[in-house]
Amino acid sequence: MILRGIWLTNVDSKVLHSRDNIAEAMDFLAETGFNVVFPVVWNKAFTLYPSQLMQRIFGTKIDPQYKDRDPLAEVIIEARRVGMKIIPWFEYGFVSSYKQNGGLLLAKKPEWAARDCRGNLLVKNGFEWMNALDEQVQNFLLDLVLEVVRNYDIDGIQGDDRMPAFPSEGGYDAKTVERYRQQFSCHPPQNHKHHKWLQWRADILTNFLTRLHREVKAIKPELLVSMAPSFYKWSLNEYLQDYPTWINQGIVDLIHPQLYRRDFASYKSLVQQLVKQQFICNHLSKVFPGILIKVGSYRISVDYLLEAIAYNRSVGINGEVLFFYEGLRENNDALAKALRMIPYSGFPAR
Repeated sequence: MILRGIWLTNVDSKVLHSRDNIAEAMDFLAETGFNVVFPVVWNKAFTLYPSQLMQRIFGTKIDPQYKDRDPLAEVIIEARRVGMKIIPWFEYGFVSSYKQNGGLLLAKKPEWAARDCRGNLLVKNGFEWMNALDEQVQNFLLDLVLEVVRNYDIDGIQGDDRMPAFPSEGGYDAKTVERYRQQFSCHPPQNHKHHKWLQWRADILTNFLTRLHREVKAIKPELLVSMAPSFYKWSLNEYLQDYPTWINQGIVDLIHPQLYRRDFASYKSLVQQLVKQQFICNHLSKVFPGILIKVGSYRISVDYLLEAIAYNRSVGINGEVLFFYEGLRENNDALAKALRMIPYSGFPAR
């Protein structure tokens, strides 16, 4: 498989603001040689499609800015028109809110809140978390994913560093503490990175992904379960993402480690580490790294992007996913023009 992917956001982007914008973006991506788009469908406590599940539990059918529309359906129609695959991206995963003290979700479901060792709401880098170890929370997120799987003509589903994920500082809520105590006859360590405590919680997330993979495939066996975790082993220590186990157990079809470095030397170093890892070596055909092309004031250079893609190919990696669409359009479409000239030339999505 050759994968030339792009993440499509609703932050710092106007693509999803209208059907016309979506159509223009899909034309642009197809002409540039992309063949998979990963549109956001879940963030900031809202879906970007009309959700009966969200309506029933939280009284909010869709992000209010898309009222009377279905951006996911529009992306699917326009992407199909130009021959591209669509893998909806559940960006926020188990995150409830960003700098809103839990926001809408935890206001309605306070028992879903994650807790740190002091009993406070679990917050990391400004993001406030639901308890990803709790069965009710897991059932909610799984139902959200399966709602999209059942109702839309898609090619897969995408998680990231928030699904399945959980900051390792979490897990100190009463229910999880009791669950651990029942199993080990002691309370969890105060050191949130204690190996046994870390792995026990990571295994709960792996079990969730096993279930998600099984239930997605039961509905549509051909769908791809795609994940974009942080880089291992940082992913395990910080967010309980044990993706060597995910790969070895066959519960992911595509993996996009976020190799978000701001210079080529650092990126190359991560790719070198990646391909040397035994669990990756045996499954390189599933690996398509995430490359950061724009965030905040940062913009990747044309030279860096071309070097990164060339290096990927030199070590047997047959694609990548770029974060995110708007980076292609800056400086008079400079990155897109460069991709059309060399690495993505001859690969129109059509």
